[in-house]
Amino acid sequence: MEVTHLDEAIELLEKANADLEPELLTGPDARELLGLYTRVQHLGSFGIAALARKIDDAPALARMTGTSLGKAKETVATGKVLGGSQELGGALRRGEISLDQASEIARAEGSAPGAAAGLLAVAKDETFHVLKEKARSVKLEAEQHRDLAGRQRAARSARSYSDDLGMMHIHLALQPHIGAPIVARAEAEAARLARAAKKEARPEPFERHLADGYASVLAGAGTGRAKRPELVVLVSHEVAKRGWSDVRGGEVCKIPGLGPVSPQVAKEIAGDAFLSGVIYDGKDLRQFARWSRHIPVEVAVALELGDPPGFDGVACADCGNRFRTEFDHVEPRAARGPTSNPNLKPRCWPCHQAKTKRDRKAGKLKPAEP
Repeated sequence: MEVTHLDEAIELLEKANADLEPELLTGPDARELLGLYTRVQHLGSFGIAALARKIDDAPALARMTGTSLGKAKETVATGKVLGGSQELGGALRRGEISLDQASEIARAEGSAPGAAAGLLAVAKDETFHVLKEKARSVKLEAEQHRDLAGRQRAARSARSYSDDLGMMHIHLALQPHIGAPIVARAEAEAARLARAAKKEARPEPFERHLADGYASVLAGAGTGRAKRPELVVLVSHEVAKRGWSDVRGGEVCKIPGLGPVSPQVAKEIAGDAFLSGVIYDGKDLRQFARWSRHIPVEVAVALELGDPPGFDGVACADCGNRFRTEFDHVEPRAARGPTSNPNLKPRCWPCHQAKTKRDRKAGKLKPAEP
């Protein structure tokens, strides 16, 4: 077999590595060179995935690539999808995406054939975190009609272990409608603890308060109350009218931000829940505006469903993170920005703080004229 071109490429890359002295490069030059190395990595990933499909031996691949067995199995699975998707295979062949990006898209493509084209556009413009969330959503939506609820119930698990420091680690895998309220209570308790710590001038990273929050919830001692509902299930009116039997094209039965739930589970929840109606035209919620800091509860709940018609929940407008999101006034209230849906964007805590610093630097946080 002729591998002359690869031999030549390896020889050139070895020479480039030998000549590489990062300390002598300027920042822009280092960034440009990093882009070239990244392209080389992507191009090599195509060969690895394509040949992994042919070999179909995850343990051997793990040894050859120096990766974990789980990662090797993922690469083999990705290679198999590449063979049936021209869009995905072509993008990786051209070095436009990484192997990790290809693996996320391949999982979605395997469940929803034809999804690769849209996800490749996401990979081009968004962070890996956003791509992973979108691919997960596509996969779950496609599998909703394949006894997803039954497989989720069968997948529930719990395990615990202690580490070298003697810390106890607890891992729970819960069905979405059961896990979501627990997470909401723990985060509310953590927020209460964080506020108390700030008042006492002893702030700590939020993750530590969150650990204390979970401990309190598990012990039944938490007193924090969330401003948001602990669980929101969005169900198309047609699903309920039809007897909560199935979900058809263009309809939803889901927890925004988490994914689908079975109509039967949604019916049980609806039996003891506050019911709200959401009316939207096309892709927009009905407009609202309010010139105050407070966002009405019903409006906040509607916003947190995410953009229609997908209603995939909210994620940070800057980084795509879903953890600790809060609604930020794009044009600050101090600059007469209204509390209206066009002027509200979800941002995670770090991005919200960064946005506030930018607004302060731009002079937008000065008191507005009467």
